[in-house]
Amino acid sequence: MNSTDFDFVSGLLRRRAGIQLTTDKTYLLESRLAPLARKEGLASIEDLLSVVRSRRDERLIALIVDVMTTNETFFFRDKTPFELMKDVALPDLTAKNKSRIRIWCAACSTGQEPYSLAMMLNENPALTKGAAVEIIATDISPRVLEKAKSGLYSQFEVQRGLPIQMMMKHFKQKDDLWQISDKIRSMVTFREHNLMDQPNMFGKFDVVFIRNVLIYFDQATKSEVLDRVASVMNPGGFVLLGAAETVIGITRKFEAMKERRGLYQLAVGESKSGIRAA
Repeated sequence: MNSTDFDFVSGLLRRRAGIQLTTDKTYLLESRLAPLARKEGLASIEDLLSVVRSRRDERLIALIVDVMTTNETFFFRDKTPFELMKDVALPDLTAKNKSRIRIWCAACSTGQEPYSLAMMLNENPALTKGAAVEIIATDISPRVLEKAKSGLYSQFEVQRGLPIQMMMKHFKQKDDLWQISDKIRSMVTFREHNLMDQPNMFGKFDVVFIRNVLIYFDQATKSEVLDRVASVMNPGGFVLLGAAETVIGITRKFEAMKERRGLYQLAVGESKSGIRAA
């Protein structure tokens, strides 16, 4: 791939999805775009990009963004965020006698994260102290959302991070795949959403999981995305980020919680609630 084509695709990805690609990722572009070109009946990546340039074909542009989106995930990934949810966020929220707790799993990929939350809450109903729970899970990719909605996973996927007891309780084998139970599926609503857009249509949230996605954005885009997240959060709400991510130096809309790595609390009006970082 020549530099002109790389600049064209990287610019497209930055504008459409906030993805920041450096030239050392040229191999990644080539490995993902070549199969797409073949699938579209085109001889090469150059032909694919020529069609996009000449027609501004929105379908092809969406497909390019889709194949370049990283969809690495697994059940109960990193464990710590789920422990923070149980030990810090939910006790704080239920102490406020909330009748409903709303959770947003942004960039949810194939659904393992929201389904992990659903299973955790189903296993431990006392965590919410009678409050109704709504889990909204979103992703930019229609392809991965269809998989998430189906609740169908391979043997490898269900064994990755999922305790065997939960697997046997919440999944049933379907041919060579495993399908999550209707009960757990009914606890999650999947919607298509691009983090470059405002999420106002989803209402307000008490907890937002937005993990392992900010690492793909530049500083300005990270700040913009976190500002959008803050705009749809209830006072005192919590955000959970990936282990390699932080709000420090990016936004003042959230504050780090002391000795709770990866957990941040909304600082609406410089709120005095919550545990502040020293």
